[in-house]
Amino acid sequence: MIKMHIGFDDTDSPRMGCTTHVAALLVHKLQKKGVVFTDYPNLIRLNPNVPWKTRGNGALCLRIECRESVVKEVIETVIDTIEKNSDLEYKGTDPGIVFFSGTVPPEVKIFAKKTIQGIVKMKDALKLIRRFGAGAVGFKTGRGIIGSLAAIGETLKGDHTYEIIAYRIKENRGTRRKVEAASVEEMDKKTSPFTFNNIDPETKRILITPRGPDPILYGIRGETAEAVRKAHGIVHPQEPVERWMIFRTNHGTDAHLRRISSINGIKPFNPVIVRGAISKEPRIIPVRHVVFSIKDKTGEVDCAAYEPTGSLRQISKQLILGDIVEAYGGIRAASSKHPVTVNLEKLRILELKPEINLFNPKCPKCGRTMKSMGRNKGFKCDRCSFRDSKAEKVAVKSERNIKTGLYITPPRSQRHLTKPYCRYGKEKFGKPQRMIMDWHYS
Repeated sequence: MIKMHIGFDDTDSPRMGCTTHVAALLVHKLQKKGVVFTDYPNLIRLNPNVPWKTRGNGALCLRIECRESVVKEVIETVIDTIEKNSDLEYKGTDPGIVFFSGTVPPEVKIFAKKTIQGIVKMKDALKLIRRFGAGAVGFKTGRGIIGSLAAIGETLKGDHTYEIIAYRIKENRGTRRKVEAASVEEMDKKTSPFTFNNIDPETKRILITPRGPDPILYGIRGETAEAVRKAHGIVHPQEPVERWMIFRTNHGTDAHLRRISSINGIKPFNPVIVRGAISKEPRIIPVRHVVFSIKDKTGEVDCAAYEPTGSLRQISKQLILGDIVEAYGGIRAASSKHPVTVNLEKLRILELKPEINLFNPKCPKCGRTMKSMGRNKGFKCDRCSFRDSKAEKVAVKSERNIKTGLYITPPRSQRHLTKPYCRYGKEKFGKPQRMIMDWHYS
């Protein structure tokens, strides 16, 4: 038996398609050829800040074993299926496929991590492909080869989650999705916290159904394959389901975030965790977004909590000069209108400075609040005419309405990779010992 890793990426466009759907088609076709799957299809979300991504920037890897006699047929099936199901007419859709045999080497795993946390170049991917004798196929510019190799390299030995995705029949794609809302609420109650981000707690909006023209009807994320399979059985779709499949993925793991030691280490399009003190107090721009600045010994950077970040935006508004925080988020490059900015996904408040407010002193004779007689001239009382040229404003320490700790955007505005509150303490490591029997249907 030959061990193979088949990575592919960039098959979709903003107007149609989904690379996970291509994976589901391939699983159905390859099983008919006697292929054995050694893992659930791996759905690997790459750096969400790259400017050329399509929606969630997900790449796929199928890990299989097959007889040597069918290897050529497997390769032909993969190439043919991806070619027929990619939006090749769309500018910017540049599919890639990588076929890798044997054990994934450390160098390819390192490449995957760089692709999830930063920006890599095509030449780096091709160099590794040649070095390890892998096969690669690219359509048009072939940019998808980068994500394909990254999907192979991210073997999910660290923290991971699962997602079951149900797909629509072709005739219904592009129309409003029909899923019974009450069944989603029931599913959330019965499976939470082993499934997550089903419903937004602030708006009560159902989150398992996407909004674009892609073939996904709904996707349910959770901690185990059993949990998402159970959840799928509770949801009632009100339109036909073409097929469904369970993926193992890096969703909800914060895999994209990399802690950097100083602000001057920030690079455009990279997701980071960076520490600093509030150096410019929060301001509202223009009406809804909150922007503040943090500073360390090496530099200063703006941090933005946009209107959809909900409660995170409200927390950001209450920061004051000197508070020590960690900002989590992707780096927006500088433009003619904006400096380099951390687009906040999370905020950890490490230290809160006391908030001191200055008030005019009370009159010692009648108790009324006195008025200033001018800069450094003391205060006077309008009621009893008492004057004190040496009186000063009184400093009063106010209670802060926020506490130290971690604050995260609400589920409706979380990226695929953002780890929600409910996942802290549920991290898991290593490949599952076995796969459940009913992990896909077509």
